[in-house]
Amino acid sequence: MTLVRPIRQSRKLHNVRYDVRGPILVEAQRLEAEGHRILKLNIGNPAPFGFEAPEAILADMIHHLPESQGYSDSQGIYSARTAVSQFYQQQGLLDVTVEDVFIGNGVSELISMVLQAFVDDGNEILVPAPDYPLWTGAVTLAGGVPVHYLCDEDDDWNPDLADIESKITENTHAIVIINPNNPTGAVYSKATVEGLVDIARRHELVVFADEIYEKILFDGAVHHHAAKAAGSDVLCLTFSGLSKSYRVCGYRAGWVMISGPKERATDFLEGLTLIANMRMCANVPAQHAIQTALGGYQSIQELIGPGGRFYEQSILAHRLLNDIPGVSSVRPQGALYCFPRLDPEVYPIEDDEAFVIDLLRAKKLLVTHGTGFNWPTPDHFRLVTLPDVAVLEEAIGRIADYLATLR
Repeated sequence: MTLVRPIRQSRKLHNVRYDVRGPILVEAQRLEAEGHRILKLNIGNPAPFGFEAPEAILADMIHHLPESQGYSDSQGIYSARTAVSQFYQQQGLLDVTVEDVFIGNGVSELISMVLQAFVDDGNEILVPAPDYPLWTGAVTLAGGVPVHYLCDEDDDWNPDLADIESKITENTHAIVIINPNNPTGAVYSKATVEGLVDIARRHELVVFADEIYEKILFDGAVHHHAAKAAGSDVLCLTFSGLSKSYRVCGYRAGWVMISGPKERATDFLEGLTLIANMRMCANVPAQHAIQTALGGYQSIQELIGPGGRFYEQSILAHRLLNDIPGVSSVRPQGALYCFPRLDPEVYPIEDDEAFVIDLLRAKKLLVTHGTGFNWPTPDHFRLVTLPDVAVLEEAIGRIADYLATLR
């Protein structure tokens, strides 16, 4: 008898999860195949909800298509890197140069590239809980150990600095800061950012600052760059891009900027350059959008103030969620999400992924369970606030109706 050896996934994937698009999306697709119409509020993707790229960005990409047919420099085209470096110079980071910028196919690719270049097997990386789960997954895939530090819901989801200190060991190598935060919508004060960076300074950690939502701020909230707090003595890698603020997720245009004592990181940066060379280059047409986006009219301002869709939808979602008995939601200061809590005494949920799937089946509405963001208890979920007011009212109404059956 012929034996057939099964073909299995790599063991490196055994502890890797990305529940934003995991079993919950598979179930949503199954229901769609049966003919159901599913309202998907699990991913922060502006395009399906009527948000389009600014016309100037689209026109500039089209204009440069004829010269975008070959590979670019592995770090990115010069005009894009210049625009990024000048953006940070305008924020007071005067030492940033073109050579400090790597362009990538979105922040997602750059996170994986950086961690592959940085992490050795068993290295511990501090990651917030709740987190954007790509960070936890990418640390694990690179051979590292994600160690989750808690953010405090009772303190507007600010990081618990004492909890961070308690989790640092001799094998801790870096700390991830997600600000403005996904999934909570928190925007950290200057003192909080300085406190996080001070921990990195005292323990000789590298800072990975995920700042993709830096322009999506509400009610006078101010974004403080971790790189400014890091100064010249803490190595800081700042990740950002066009996906959210410029509503072009599909263009895959992001960057990482390196600041601080680069002379101490020569070996690491050589490794990052090697990995950038191995993938040849980022998507060239989208790179041409970066200079236009950063230098032109900032249309995001129309969306984040009173009357703007991002603002009004965030405010509405926060209010409607808090109107549901047993549900509480901290008001987001930025980003595109709410992360409400379900009171365990009212909703004794033991498996929040099962809760989300049951909600999906009953109400044809897809959200993401809180443990999918590495929150330790099954009592939260994340709601995307991108639908217009009428659709958002309908969506949260469906959630309220379903929760009424559980009380």
